[in-house]
Amino acid sequence: MESFLTKLNDITTFIFDVDGVLTDGSVFVTETGVQSRSFNIKDGYALQLAVKSGYNVAAISGSRSKSALYRLNSLGIKDVYLGTHTKIDRFKLYTSEKGIHPSRVLYMADDIPDLETMKMVGLPVCPADAAEEIKAICSYVSPIPGGKGCVREVIEKVMKVQGTWMNEKAYSW
Repeated sequence: MESFLTKLNDITTFIFDVDGVLTDGSVFVTETGVQSRSFNIKDGYALQLAVKSGYNVAAISGSRSKSALYRLNSLGIKDVYLGTHTKIDRFKLYTSEKGIHPSRVLYMADDIPDLETMKMVGLPVCPADAAEEIKAICSYVSPIPGGKGCVREVIEKVMKVQGTWMNEKAYSW
C-alpha cells in the first residue's frame, strides 16, 4: 500500500467541502434570517498560495452560501460549486472538464454527502471532527477540526513535499 507521504507527490488538485471543513459547521442566523459563517484566515492564506502556485483548487458544497462564494472568490478560487446535492456528478464533470485524473486529487470533507466521491480520489482526507464513516475511508485524518486550520495543514503538507511551500510566490500579494 502506497504511503500517505508518497501520495502527496502526485497531488495537482485540492477539492474541499465548505461546511465542516472550510468552516466549523456553525451557521449564525440573525433575527432577520441572514446567515453567516466563519472562515479561518490561515486556511485562506494556504488556499490563495495553492492557487498562485498553479494547483487546481475547487469547492463543492450543498450549501448555497453567498458568503462562501465571496470568500473563496476573493482568494482566487474560481471553481466554486454551491447548491450541489449530487457531489459525485459535479466531481466527475469538474475532473473531466479540467483533464484531471482522480488519482491526483486531494479531497477533504467531513460528512456523509461526500462519502462516495471520496472513494474515487487518490487522497481522501478529513478534519479531526469528521463523521466516523468518513474517517474510516480516509488516507489521512487531520488532528485539526474543521474550520480551525485543517485545510492549511493538508495544503502545507502537499506543498512542502513538492517543494512549493515558501517559495517566491508565497510573498507576492
